[in-house]
Amino acid sequence: MNLINGVFNLLFLVLAAIIFGMSVYALVHALRVPTNAFVSAGKLQKPLWLLILALATLFSGAGAWSYFNAFMIVGSLQFIGIGLGIFSILAVIAATVYIVDVKPAVKGMGGRGNSGPYGPW
Repeated sequence: MNLINGVFNLLFLVLAAIIFGMSVYALVHALRVPTNAFVSAGKLQKPLWLLILALATLFSGAGAWSYFNAFMIVGSLQFIGIGLGIFSILAVIAATVYIVDVKPAVKGMGGRGNSGPYGPW
């Protein structure tokens, strides 16, 4: 039984880390995109997306940290439970919406690098 508990606890720890990584990736991408790209793509304004993604990163990071601490203390002795609260679920929804919907819409609208006839250089 300890092996099964350990596997599930590790699985949820990895899942919490993935949610945190998605939130950080989305926030960093939103920081790098120019403000007018959001307006041109017809999406929410940049400050609102930055607020949403900053809160998503904060909550998912706190959830991952607390789950990591619980995992280090309990280990495989007992099942910790699903440590993904409502805020972590909202964080993964916000990051997924940004990555799937907003990121492709603002792609290529400004940013770094110059564009040549054969792509960026």
